[in-house]
Amino acid sequence: MLPASIEWIQEKHILRLLDQRLIPHAIAFRDCCTYEDVALSIEDMTVRGAPAIGSAAAYGTVLAALAGGKVLFEKSLKRLASTRPTAVNLFWALDRMKNLATSYNGSACLAEALENEAGNIYTEDIDINKALSSFGEKILPKECSVITHCNAGALATCGYGTALGILRSARESGKKLKIYADETRPRCQGARLTAFELMQDGFDVTLICDSMAAFLMSRKKIDAVITGADRVALNGDTANKIGTYSLAIAAKENKVPFYIAAPISTVDINCKGGDSIPIEERSAEEVRCIDGRLVAPKDVHVWNPAFDVTPAELIKGIITEKGIFSYPYNLADVKLGGVRG
Repeated sequence: MLPASIEWIQEKHILRLLDQRLIPHAIAFRDCCTYEDVALSIEDMTVRGAPAIGSAAAYGTVLAALAGGKVLFEKSLKRLASTRPTAVNLFWALDRMKNLATSYNGSACLAEALENEAGNIYTEDIDINKALSSFGEKILPKECSVITHCNAGALATCGYGTALGILRSARESGKKLKIYADETRPRCQGARLTAFELMQDGFDVTLICDSMAAFLMSRKKIDAVITGADRVALNGDTANKIGTYSLAIAAKENKVPFYIAAPISTVDINCKGGDSIPIEERSAEEVRCIDGRLVAPKDVHVWNPAFDVTPAELIKGIITEKGIFSYPYNLADVKLGGVRG
């Protein structure tokens, strides 16, 4: 059984995170007792995936309020916001906690209110994943082959998943699936996490190198490419794990529909287009090394953006809990409602 990525242990005031750096070699957990523990866990990718990061950060503010009331709570907002710049769910969750705190003065009441709100964010995410998955599975035929990239499953969320949630929902409706998982260099979340997660749940999954996807689409019938997202601009431009843009180009060339699966909270209402999305750059060692072993010249220059931006015109549909939005996108009123395309 797939372990939960996030667990709030209420009686001990501990946030227990599945250490995703160790999968598939080991299953271990990190207990976070302070907001700084949570911040470090987000930075070192113990916890990863936009919705999971948002939920973890929300609980981080709870730990701060429990330890030091409103003063430490406000300090935690700034620290947690500094952890990773691209995934907008982080800032959405922190804004939600900050807005709630404005109506509370006593630290005891504040901590209790924040704990309830963090719990709401957690449970809502699972419900949202299931809702968007029920829309998304309808795009797939009864027998289908799907390519996915990185990990947008239960491990990246509070449960069920977005892109992988659609595959779960499709199987639950009786469909037969063949899944190809890109390895997703340099951190290999597809190889380590998606392959593990899908195998744990009994899916037919085949692992491929990122560079194999285009050739695969040219030789085998692929019904859809479905990925998650870390931030969606109002015009539909989408930031996701590096390699997604290349996959979308290959999909267009081979006439394979390319979809994004993401909750409404991933849409950034302050971002008009992809050029405005901040892109995190990570350590050169992630590229020079695999599992800590040097595989390139130790002094070679490295460029390591963690994400890329896929232009909206390459995306056939953005699958959300409010329905499927179709190109051309105008997501300015997305918080008010959605129309299924």
